[in-house]
Amino acid sequence: MARVIRDEEVSLEPLRGKTVAVLGYGSQGRAQALNLRDSGVDVVVGVRPGGPSWARAQRDGMEVATIPEAVERADVVMMLLPDMVQPEVWRSQVEPRLGEGMTVDFAHGFTVHYGLIEPPEYVDVVMVAPKGPGQLVREEYLRGRGVPALVAVWRDYTGNAWDTVLALAKGIGATRAGVIKTTFREETETDLIGEQTVLVGGLMELITKGFETLVELGYQPEVAYFEVLNEAKLIMDLIWRYGVTGMLERVSVTARYGGLTVGPRVVDDHVKENMRRAAERVRSGEFAREWLEEYRAGMPRLEKLMEERRSHLIERVGAELRRIIFHEEEQ
Repeated sequence: MARVIRDEEVSLEPLRGKTVAVLGYGSQGRAQALNLRDSGVDVVVGVRPGGPSWARAQRDGMEVATIPEAVERADVVMMLLPDMVQPEVWRSQVEPRLGEGMTVDFAHGFTVHYGLIEPPEYVDVVMVAPKGPGQLVREEYLRGRGVPALVAVWRDYTGNAWDTVLALAKGIGATRAGVIKTTFREETETDLIGEQTVLVGGLMELITKGFETLVELGYQPEVAYFEVLNEAKLIMDLIWRYGVTGMLERVSVTARYGGLTVGPRVVDDHVKENMRRAAERVRSGEFAREWLEEYRAGMPRLEKLMEERRSHLIERVGAELRRIIFHEEEQ
């Protein structure tokens, strides 16, 4: 079993007297910058001048600078820009300004693991990867709690990289919930495999195909939506809070028996074989290469797939039902 490192085991001392540059002020950038500041860490936000992120950071009371200026002032640089934006920003604005013994932190190992960024040998390279979206990282911090995170060291040039990465995890509130040591490879590959086979791709397709099955059998789309999508959130809440067995103990006996006997026939070993093939594409780098080609081409396939998804019946029915349920127009 992996050991969970808790808040009382970690100190902020490695960050005392140092400046942390948070590059990017999106979901994770904003959350981590605010949490670090509120933990007493000296933070400067590096973003594009005049953009919406610059204005938002200023409204939040953050010290703001251009990315090159922020890096030049920093002891620790947090790369919290989108993965596909990072390589060019790294080459042109970050790497030329890194000094010996500085620390570079990532929230996801993609660009380092797949060689899109190759940090110089004279800096520490670490990762704090929160296992939740930035909004939740901030909300849980304000509640006095935290979102768990994975932590890793890719290069320990100074000999102090583990102290630094754990201090960063404490500063954003992650150690309140607990952090686990991993590697850049393990974090990157499990994150991609999990997204594709379960969290995004798997759940999306399971829900959609369940909806299509009910509608094709003649049931009302609205009833099908409530059954396979709306209630899915309620079941996931139970799993999140109590585990799979705890969820089973909290649904009806009929649902329990049906789920345990029919579920394995629907999501069977053929599905697991497909998952393994998807996992191997990630592990071999095939998926990363495909995604890079798609991104560089302007993402035409992604947009086509998104348009197909937007036009699906489950989306049209869901938009109307959510408008009624939540009494508001979707943004």
